[in-house]
Amino acid sequence: MLVLALMAGLWGLGWVFGTPVRLRLQMVILLWGAAVLAHLALPEGNPLRTAIGGSAAGWLVLGAAALLALGYVVVLNRLKARSKPQEAQATGASTAELNRYARHILLREIGGPGQMRLRDAKVLVVGAGGLGSPVILYLAAAGVGTLGVIDDDAVEASNLQRQILHTDARIGLPKVQSAQVAASALNPFITLRPYRRRLTEDIARDLIADYDLVLDGTDNFDTRYLVNRVCVELGKPLISGAMTQWEGQVSLYHPAAGAPCYQCVFPERPAPGMVPTCAEAGVVAPLPGIIGAIMATEAIKHLTGAGETLAGRLMIHDALYAENRVIGVKRRADCPVCGNSQA
Repeated sequence: MLVLALMAGLWGLGWVFGTPVRLRLQMVILLWGAAVLAHLALPEGNPLRTAIGGSAAGWLVLGAAALLALGYVVVLNRLKARSKPQEAQATGASTAELNRYARHILLREIGGPGQMRLRDAKVLVVGAGGLGSPVILYLAAAGVGTLGVIDDDAVEASNLQRQILHTDARIGLPKVQSAQVAASALNPFITLRPYRRRLTEDIARDLIADYDLVLDGTDNFDTRYLVNRVCVELGKPLISGAMTQWEGQVSLYHPAAGAPCYQCVFPERPAPGMVPTCAEAGVVAPLPGIIGAIMATEAIKHLTGAGETLAGRLMIHDALYAENRVIGVKRRADCPVCGNSQA
């Protein structure tokens, strides 16, 4: 026990003073060797032999066990080092990418196959403002391989209270270019395609057709209904979010998979002034981050097949009272976009 305590003390002191592991191991091995040598050199019954165990057998067994454990650790580390390049080659990912997405790969619901699906996915984000900001940042961070961003606005000082994608230094820059700068700085392994223009009838179909999933964070009903109609025509899933003041909502609309479309849930646009924009009514700064992060999470779940999405459900978040409500929504047979007459 005396020798073992001395070994532990030397190891602990070495750790405190930052002594390299190799030197600490050498000190422990020297103590172990001295104990074995004492048993072999001194006569039986010697007080020192008695004090350190009385027999060399125990020390030899301890040394063999320590050697086996050390060998196991060395072999395991070598196998891990060899497996990383092989895994990277199998998935087409670099070691840097594997390290970057390690926390995703550890999730059983995503894993390596799910991360590959994210890497191969093409997602269109309509709007690079309050909701588009967290959506773009989180999807870029998550490794979505191709992000398309369409917006015709430029960064203004009044945006910066809530649009975390942009910075004071980029005031005046088109939002899509600001998004490209931010996303590239965050993750150089993804591609962001900037479209500096308003989404209109003449380009919507060709643009949306090139993507697997659309996220709409715009603040006007004309664009929301246009995006919904084209997504239904092309069979594309749509994640739409909206917010004002302290409240926001999110759902995944996908009639091709049995869920309702946006117009099933909101068949008619509100009367003018009934749903004011953020510029008209204000919005608390973190709310776009909350709703946008939920949208990004829904996108990751949809692309990887993880969990249960908000398809067929509308989530409403009330930040002022810290309440979440989820209500079921269904397709309407008389929907002018996805109803029976359109089948």
